[in-house]
Amino acid sequence: MCTVCGCSEGETTIEGAVHGHGHEHPHDHSHDHAHDHTHEGHSHDHDHHHHDDKTHDYGQGPARAHAPGLSQSRMVQIEQDILGKNNQYADANRRYFAEHAILALNLVSSPGSGKTTLLTKTLTDLKDTLALSVIEGDQQTANDADRIRETGVKALQINTGKGCHLDAHMVGHAMESLAPEDKSVLFIENVGNLVCPAAFDLGEAHKVAILSVTEGEDKPLKYPDMFYAADLMILNKIDLLPYLNFDVEKCMAYARRVNPSIKVIQVSATTGEGMDTWYQWIQANHQLTMIGYQPKLASVDADAKAA
Repeated sequence: MCTVCGCSEGETTIEGAVHGHGHEHPHDHSHDHAHDHTHEGHSHDHDHHHHDDKTHDYGQGPARAHAPGLSQSRMVQIEQDILGKNNQYADANRRYFAEHAILALNLVSSPGSGKTTLLTKTLTDLKDTLALSVIEGDQQTANDADRIRETGVKALQINTGKGCHLDAHMVGHAMESLAPEDKSVLFIENVGNLVCPAAFDLGEAHKVAILSVTEGEDKPLKYPDMFYAADLMILNKIDLLPYLNFDVEKCMAYARRVNPSIKVIQVSATTGEGMDTWYQWIQANHQLTMIGYQPKLASVDADAKAA
């Protein structure tokens, strides 16, 4: 049982494969994904994700967590071991993304924020101009992955069982089957949860926090680690503002109190308002990913060696 969030060590299913936590995974990874994966207690440190040149004192972190039967020092050590191992896998994923010029975006939110609706609208509008693929994370069912496939974009479902977040090792396994194209955009739709996904680096270029105006403007203060870790906050369902008591300016001020450098885009996936700004952000970051991309010319190299 996880000492912080309550995740238990059940099985993770990646469309056709089942991976139980707590043992080694003898799978071959084409992207240098090391395999000595062991989860001991599967615990989380919500204060570990510190960006450079920022000071963050909003999160509670492991020091205020409590796990029956474990000393504070032992619990912290377990958390550090797990997050350290996760970061190794994340680094391997990040190298793979860089080598193949893949822009990986980790979409995080509470359940009901409109994340899947926003994603399917995005895929429908951009699939003719960019190569796209999706890793879909949920505890159970493939409902969202099925919705995504209806857009014509390939998607792979990860079911985490009792797990409340994706981790870098799951994403590495999923990449083997999904095989996103070079020079593409990969959307990773994380499990709906504003707590634990903040702590787990997946190797993504950016975390994108999606907040619905139906959730309340104080969410960035209630879940500061997530908004601190995110580079972009999408304020979704703005078409509902006339019917709600939601202060947009206050919400943005709260987000910037936690993370002064966070960018904010206001959208409605239903009406399309603000979506062009979101698409411009994706395209600009995709162009940055393309800078310095050198495709591997294996056949040319082989010919040169033979000569």
